[in-house]
Amino acid sequence: MDLDDAYSNRAYIDGADTYPGRWAAQALGFRDSLGGREQLDIPYGSGDRHRFDLFLPENDPSGVLVFVHGGYWLNFDKNIWSHLAAGALAHGWAVAMPSYDLCPAVSIAAISRQIAAAVTQIAQQVEGPISLAGHSAGGHLVARLLDPELIGPEVAARLRNVMPISPLSDLRPLLRTSMNKKLGMDQAEAEAESPVLMQQRHGADVTVWVGGDERPSFLDQARWLAEAWRASHVVDLGKHHFNVIDALADPHSDMVARLVS
Repeated sequence: MDLDDAYSNRAYIDGADTYPGRWAAQALGFRDSLGGREQLDIPYGSGDRHRFDLFLPENDPSGVLVFVHGGYWLNFDKNIWSHLAAGALAHGWAVAMPSYDLCPAVSIAAISRQIAAAVTQIAQQVEGPISLAGHSAGGHLVARLLDPELIGPEVAARLRNVMPISPLSDLRPLLRTSMNKKLGMDQAEAEAESPVLMQQRHGADVTVWVGGDERPSFLDQARWLAEAWRASHVVDLGKHHFNVIDALADPHSDMVARLVS
């Protein structure tokens, strides 16, 4: 099997190259619409990318949803996803979105620790339950946060819902892709960073979500995680890897309902 092709999304999505620009425009428009209910670039570490944005509802938050972006640990930052906060905000939840360092400057293991630090800092900013959602590589990262070695018991006790969306849950196949030249993984790191192999996990309600029109490799990755963790598994018919996250912006979507329940 050509694993470079198996893990290529852009080549199989019509108009794929137009998505980042549209996301960025929607995100900017959303931030501009909040009228001061946005707190941008809050530090959680010392690096330039160790920042998160916090979006607040009109009244005291009922909890906080943390969304972690994807991009194969190689691309993007928090700034093009802000509009996806709309769904949870409408239910009275705060939404936080962190950036993180990218490979090859750091390892995937280092990124996992960064996101753990971000969530720990976010927990200090907003009281109440914490839900986690992450897309693609971000799905991997929110799944990794159930590792007791990454998140302490006080924050873990507040975790309510965790939703890896189209996640990368077994990193071992990526060792045989050309992108691993930048990811820099060896067998040991691929195993240690694979959520499907995690033996100890904090308790939380987990829903693994994936688009029905995604590449077979991503359907497999989602199924592997749901089976390994005996988690809820949703296949969202008609959705591909880039538009499966649109439901986060919809207050009436089942995706949002699960996250803020």
